[in-house]
Amino acid sequence: MSDFVDPSQAAIRLEGLCKRFGDLVVLDKVDMAIARGKTTAIIGPSGTGKSVLLKHIVGLIQPDAGKLWVGDVDMASADERMKAQVRKKFGMLFQDGALFDSMSSGDNVAFPLVHHTKMSEPERRARAIEALTMVELPTVYDRPTSALSGGQRKRVGLARAIVMNPEIVLFDEPNSGLDPLTSDTIDQLIVDMKQKLGLTFLVITHDIVQAIAIADNIGMLYKGKLVEYLPTPEFVRSSKPEVRNFLRRNIELPEGDGAETTRRRVEEIVG
Repeated sequence: MSDFVDPSQAAIRLEGLCKRFGDLVVLDKVDMAIARGKTTAIIGPSGTGKSVLLKHIVGLIQPDAGKLWVGDVDMASADERMKAQVRKKFGMLFQDGALFDSMSSGDNVAFPLVHHTKMSEPERRARAIEALTMVELPTVYDRPTSALSGGQRKRVGLARAIVMNPEIVLFDEPNSGLDPLTSDTIDQLIVDMKQKLGLTFLVITHDIVQAIAIADNIGMLYKGKLVEYLPTPEFVRSSKPEVRNFLRRNIELPEGDGAETTRRRVEEIVG
C-alpha cells in the first residue's frame, strides 16, 4: 500500500489484487490507495492492465485474488446487489464519449437521470443544463451530437459523468483522438472541475503529458505490476528504469498545431 496516502482518506483501496487471463498475468499483487478528493492518473504502455483495473473497480471483472475496497465495500466479494449500489457513486467518461447519436446533447446528459431518479422532465433539463454549464457548453442542450466536434463530445460525455453528483469520476483515455490544443483544453477543464467540485478523479491514460498536467498522484502499471506510485512532482523524478524509459521513449509526440509546445513540455519533464 502506498505510504503517502492515508488509508483512512482513500476513496479506493487495492490490496494484493491479482488477475490473469489464461497464461497472461494482467494484474500481479497490486497494492494502491487512491486519495479521496484528488486526481490520480494510472499510466503505462498499452496492454499493461490499465483498463482491466478500471473494470475491477466498478465490479465488472472479478479478481482472482486480493481485495478492492470502494469506501467500506469490498467489490471483490460483494454480491451483485451491493455492487449496483456502489456503482451509483461513480461517473464515467468513456474513451470515445459513448454518446447516443439518436439523442440531442442534452438528452445524452440527462439519460442517467431518466433511469435512476424520479425527477420530472423540467427538473432533468435544468440539471443537465447545469452540468453542461460546468463543462462550458451551456447552449448545446438541443444540438444533435452529430454536430459536435471531438472536444465538444468529450465535454458532453463529462457532463453526463457528473450529472448524478457522483463521489468518484473515472476517465478512460480522455484525450484519445483529440489534437494537442483540444487536449490542453480538456486537461484544464479536468483541473478546474476537480477544484470546483472536490470529487475524486481517477484517470487511465498512456499520455504522460496529460497525467503530469492534471494529476496530484501518478501510478505506473508495467507487465501487471504497479512499478511506481508517487505524488506527481516525485514521480517525474523517479529513478525506476521503467518510469525513465516510459518518459523518454513511450510518449507519442503529436504533429501539427501545438506539437512544438508539447515537445517543449516533454523535454522539460524528462530532461
